[in-house]
Amino acid sequence: MKNRTFLALLLYSVVSVAFAAPVAKKCAEPVEPPKGFTALFNGKDLTGWWGCGTEDPRKWMALSPEELKKKREASLEDLRQHWRVENGELINDGKGLYATTEKNFRDYELLIDYKTVPKADSGIYLKGIPQVQIWDYTKEGGKWDRGAQFGSGGLWNNSPGAPGKNPRVRADKPFGQWNHFRIIQCGARTWVWLNGKLVVENAILENYFGRPKPKAPPPAATDPIVPIPPEGPIQLQTHGGEIRWRNIFIREIPPAEANRLLRGKDPAGFESVFNGKDLKGWAGATDCCEVKDGAIVWREKKGGTIYTQQQYTNFVVRLEFKVPPGGNNGLAIRYPGQGDAAYGAMCELQVLDDNYEANRSKLTGKPVTIDPRQAHGSAYGMVPAARGYQRPIGEWNYQEVTVKDSTIRVELNGTVILDCDLSKVTEFMGNRPHPGKDRASGHFGFAGHSDPVSFRNIAIKHLK
Repeated sequence: MKNRTFLALLLYSVVSVAFAAPVAKKCAEPVEPPKGFTALFNGKDLTGWWGCGTEDPRKWMALSPEELKKKREASLEDLRQHWRVENGELINDGKGLYATTEKNFRDYELLIDYKTVPKADSGIYLKGIPQVQIWDYTKEGGKWDRGAQFGSGGLWNNSPGAPGKNPRVRADKPFGQWNHFRIIQCGARTWVWLNGKLVVENAILENYFGRPKPKAPPPAATDPIVPIPPEGPIQLQTHGGEIRWRNIFIREIPPAEANRLLRGKDPAGFESVFNGKDLKGWAGATDCCEVKDGAIVWREKKGGTIYTQQQYTNFVVRLEFKVPPGGNNGLAIRYPGQGDAAYGAMCELQVLDDNYEANRSKLTGKPVTIDPRQAHGSAYGMVPAARGYQRPIGEWNYQEVTVKDSTIRVELNGTVILDCDLSKVTEFMGNRPHPGKDRASGHFGFAGHSDPVSFRNIAIKHLK
């Protein structure tokens, strides 16, 4: 996937004046956030923050409200010991728990300044996941064996060789000077600017806590992947040396803007397969759909599969979709042009309301349950996808699907929720075989199940 470009670094000015504060004789007046941003740090105290270390955020997010409150309150004494505020700066002595926002964030733009000392290192955890790295980049710092010579800003906990692990350029300022980060994260996709230079471009932040444990058996072909959480806090790491932070501002990115950022401009090779006006170029049960406001909209109480007249072997498809409460549809992958896509095609990739059980139960008045291999993004009946990454009902979702040989990868709203090899699947939902799973080519289509699900901006690229 080619890199995407974005607007230049947002500039903002810092104006400081003196005023009385309880922790110092004089303290700088808090800086006004840039337009559209809010301040995470008020310049006076740690209101809005608690203390947490390198912990899987899913574990403490699963606590009851009462248990989480106790955990947060118990952390405050540690914060008081190792964190202080002076002159509008949030200062850590290099020890203790990490300053962690009480609020969790999904898609956002973060602005933050930092200044550290020789031989220290630190970082910024995004959604509770390590980390945007901060180094002593000098040889004297003693960490060139770990990549410090490349400079700060990389996603250091990504796998060796993974995009974003090392920054594209070294952009650190000399010790004693303030550095400025601008970070954008949509799903797991991450962009980092350090001192105005793009050091990480459109890289996926891997889940440090989702890796297989040492000496543990390898995951089975049908095990779901574990991406970073859909939302989580910002954490300021403490790591052996004093670090100062200031001007910490955040802007939550709305869904429509996040979709535009994730898609960027379709690079060379992508061809639109839907003109936004009619179903020219499509075949199958076309009477099941209508074209409305530039989207293919399924008719209620109509089922069947529509598919492209063109066939594909290996390909990437980009599209946007929107589901109603309890909505159900699917992407027909390498469809033969007839029969049930879930079994006769390579697979049907589910398009399903992420809260299907609850919403469908309300619609039918009866309890509804599904197999994990029926959840959104799953290779139906074969491999389950990670859940919880859809946007709220009524919002458009952006999805990319990559089909190469026997593998399928689904990225939803910037997070990879399925990455599997169907040739290794031997267990099927209901013990019903999928004779089409080894198909090498076929049509791309939509498998409707009588719900008004919508699709638009559909583009496909052939792969070798």
